[in-house]
Amino acid sequence: MNIPEIRTVDVVRYVTPLREGGSLPAIVDADDGFSYVLKFRGAGQGKKALIAELLGGELARAIGLKVPELVFMNLDASFSKTEPDEEIQDLLKFSVGLNLGLHYLSGAITFDPLVSEVDGLTASKVVILDSLITNIDRTVRNTNLLSWNKELWLIDHGAAIYFHHAWNNWETHAEKTFPAIADHVLLEKADRLEEAKSIIQEGVSPATIEGIVSLLPDDWLTDPSGDESPEEKRKVYTAYLSKRLENIDLLTKEAEDAR
Repeated sequence: MNIPEIRTVDVVRYVTPLREGGSLPAIVDADDGFSYVLKFRGAGQGKKALIAELLGGELARAIGLKVPELVFMNLDASFSKTEPDEEIQDLLKFSVGLNLGLHYLSGAITFDPLVSEVDGLTASKVVILDSLITNIDRTVRNTNLLSWNKELWLIDHGAAIYFHHAWNNWETHAEKTFPAIADHVLLEKADRLEEAKSIIQEGVSPATIEGIVSLLPDDWLTDPSGDESPEEKRKVYTAYLSKRLENIDLLTKEAEDAR
């Protein structure tokens, strides 16, 4: 089983909030000398957004798409005590512990579908990936794509894998198609869907999925309102994503028809 490596760092300085995002992520400095965009466990969708971010990001990386390095980030209680903004203070207070960070791409600009360039194969891989992970948040209104060093980078998968917000009937959700792909910002440019499908089938196996899911910390999978153990939840995520992958022919056809 091929398990990606994710480093763990400590937050040493809160730099500034990024108020473009509804969950109020922030630029922070870590003890490794780098800056990161910190996604908070205490934000709106809580730990499940971090789970979707990790799974979506590492699956994207597995098929050759560019994603900023993901790291686990420890946040201690001292930051909330010195923050004057009450909204941010509460966010920091509820996010003490293990959070998720994306390496900060300094100088990156938001992808503009009218101006930014992307090749057909890359666009096709992004489209099929987002069908697999049911990512509803890659539209013209909110692309969640960056242009950096003349390359396309994927960010913010927190709205993906949305079956886990209800958690019931995951088998049914795994079998569904993804009609929302019709609104995907890259669909028009995705003219190599069949080729992208083959690359994804070659690059992602059930073992790949299991390895990525195994990265999820127990802490993120613990829910006092549920009976499932962290390991049981990992098995569901693995089975869900594996079933989505089995249905890739249907998802590819749906995207092609939507074009």
